[in-house]
Amino acid sequence: MGKNFSFRKGFSIVLDGPKANISIGDYCFFNNFCTIAARSKITIGDYSIFGENIKIYDHNHKYKKNEIPIKDQGYTEAPITIGKHCWIASNVIILKGITIGDNCVIGAGCIVHEDVPDNSVLICKQQQILKNN
Repeated sequence: MGKNFSFRKGFSIVLDGPKANISIGDYCFFNNFCTIAARSKITIGDYSIFGENIKIYDHNHKYKKNEIPIKDQGYTEAPITIGKHCWIASNVIILKGITIGDNCVIGAGCIVHEDVPDNSVLICKQQQILKNN
């Protein structure tokens, strides 16, 4: 944890396994109910801030063998890197193997499953349909 690292209620860090490593830079802030779960490696750069309910997972369940319960199949893993001076808005999920560059904004509700280059804004297009009866 870097200097002046801070967080609000419900923040959790999960280190699962002998290789698990989480590195959080200086002056990072996590709002309510954020989770960082590592089996591999998660690195977060200095001055990055996180809205409420962010989920960061560097692993995923294996599931392709129907004869074995999913809970017993193990995991796939890949490191995550989040750059410096990023703002990750509320309700974002960051999946394994992702690199988010420096100076990025990740819009509320995004599921980040592809790399995001430096100085980018990621907005997940969502369509709302309102039907009156």
